[in-house]
Amino acid sequence: MDQFGTSQKIVIVEDNITLADVYKTRMELIGYKCLVAHDGEEALSILEKELPDLVLLDLMVPKIAGDQVLRTMRENEWGKSIPVLIISNLNEADAPAGLRGLGIEGYAVKANLSNDQLDQLVDNVLKPADQKEDISLETEDPA
Repeated sequence: MDQFGTSQKIVIVEDNITLADVYKTRMELIGYKCLVAHDGEEALSILEKELPDLVLLDLMVPKIAGDQVLRTMRENEWGKSIPVLIISNLNEADAPAGLRGLGIEGYAVKANLSNDQLDQLVDNVLKPADQKEDISLETEDPA
């Protein structure tokens, strides 16, 4: 819940219906309101109308690819500042170039992503700094 007592809203853009349901269920269990789009066209329609607090964006979705959804968001006033986490089967090296330049909060490969890590990624974007768990998905040398 935010300071106004409303749940933060996440739009999940995922063409795999089973996976979209898993993400939606997980996010709702930890207190977020979720909407699902199964293709890029539906995603843009929902995003512009709902102006979510976060988008979980798959790159390989029908009709309009995820990278084009992201570009369209960034080219429009309504979508310039919506945080986006990319969750794809593509390794970032194989993904369309320039995604980081379009302003994404993070990039995760589905096969490497546990449900707990997904929860942490979302919380790290949506929770105020004083409520975040200090967890990194990469091992860092505290030099």
